[in-house]
Amino acid sequence: MKAYCFKCRRKVEMKDTELVTLRSGQTMTKGICPICGTKVIRCDGNRKEK
Repeated sequence: MKAYCFKCRRKVEMKDTELVTLRSGQTMTKGICPICGTKVIRCDGNRKEK
């Protein structure tokens, strides 16, 4: 899955991805930039159904 790395200033393929659910129910994917090692996130925008 790709995400934007602000340090490299380009889209990169995340490694060591982890799916996280926020308190609001929104999901996001956290990972690491393979080029510089910075943490990158991608907000998926999906909400859980209650």
